[in-house]
Amino acid sequence: MKRILSVFLCAVLVISLAFCLAGCKSTTAADNIYFLNFKPEVSMVYEKIAKEYEKETGIKVKVVTAAANTYEQTLKSEIAKSNPPTIFQVNGPIGFASWKNYCADLTDSAIYEYLADKSLAIKENERVYAIPYVVEGYGIIYNNEIMEKYFALADKKSSLKSAKDIKSFSDLKTVVEDMTAKKAQLGIEGVFASTSLLGGEQWRWHSHLASIPLYYELREKHADLDPIVAATNATDIEFKYADNFKNIFDLYVNNSVSEKTLLGSKSVNDSMAEFATGKCAMVQNGTWAWSQISEVAGNKVKEENIGMLPVFMGISGEEHHGLCIGTENYLAVNSKASAEQQKMSLDFLSWLFGSEKGKKFVKDELKFATPFTTLKDSQPDDPLAKEMARYMNDQNITSVPWVFVGFPSEKFKTSFSDELLLYVQSGKSFDEIKEIIKNKWKSER
Repeated sequence: MKRILSVFLCAVLVISLAFCLAGCKSTTAADNIYFLNFKPEVSMVYEKIAKEYEKETGIKVKVVTAAANTYEQTLKSEIAKSNPPTIFQVNGPIGFASWKNYCADLTDSAIYEYLADKSLAIKENERVYAIPYVVEGYGIIYNNEIMEKYFALADKKSSLKSAKDIKSFSDLKTVVEDMTAKKAQLGIEGVFASTSLLGGEQWRWHSHLASIPLYYELREKHADLDPIVAATNATDIEFKYADNFKNIFDLYVNNSVSEKTLLGSKSVNDSMAEFATGKCAMVQNGTWAWSQISEVAGNKVKEENIGMLPVFMGISGEEHHGLCIGTENYLAVNSKASAEQQKMSLDFLSWLFGSEKGKKFVKDELKFATPFTTLKDSQPDDPLAKEMARYMNDQNITSVPWVFVGFPSEKFKTSFSDELLLYVQSGKSFDEIKEIIKNKWKSER
């Protein structure tokens, strides 16, 4: 009887296990979508999207968000695991060069079909491998309530009447330095928010700010090439407009809420909190920053008082240029994932950017200005998105493209930031820094 019972129990166990494996197949990790998110500021929104998609389709979407400035490192770690991301992001042409062996062919996908300007996709040999999903702009964000208070002063040095009259670096410098002299009258601690030079927080300078002088240099040297292509292929740089970079960087640092000695400990969140709480009038950042402003506890900046200026630095012709507009956000599907996972991943992206429910998430909660025809009438209406649209619709203004997506490497950018911190805190000459940056570009390329 014991032997019969033992055989019977073993049979039951085997049958139960078989039914479990069959019944649970649809929920194993290998059959799910895994999205490695680049944007920490919208991680909670993606979690909501994942839950809604699972509720509607029964397909689970795992969302993992890399910490700020750690995406490449996180991707390298996750892609090597047994259940790697099925959807990930590449950072422009340089990012694609690193990850091309993991990028599936998206030429026949619905999401590529949605793309309004097909030239924006990353291609190789006429095949599509990565697709931009958000268009963003950056510049100098200002609180017009404080600016109007300045322009109403009887003893102001500037002859300008409003922030929108600022059309050059000379205009900006005059206004900013006069505001600093009158900061007690204006009720601010500095004109600009802190220049964030904490490790991992310097992207506003080594990428966004550095992109502008190098755009002008590359445009002059390679007039026949798209500036991003020119940056991607350039074996060396002259850093011709280093002094202009220094102009605006010095203006930020010398008219800041924080002393120079503290900037190495300041994060982007610190800067945005300073702006949101009215400690300063201006901050360099982009269209993604409205949530960083509006959701700060104690925010004093009203939506109707948000404005943006181009980043002026004294380069000839800059009065005809607007915000820096572009993207470093390209979606790719893991070619090493199973065919079923690739299809599920593409179906999810099609739902997100093509269905009514998905588009509502994109417009109202992710607040992306997208390059897709499916969302042409559903662009976000937050104040920074409106400012970008205003500049883009001005026929007398040309947007400045994001050439930093063609910079040689993350190591180059980190070296750039390290040198800026030495310049601010140790008195290292900018001429010396210029040579180091030129050499670093060449060696990294």
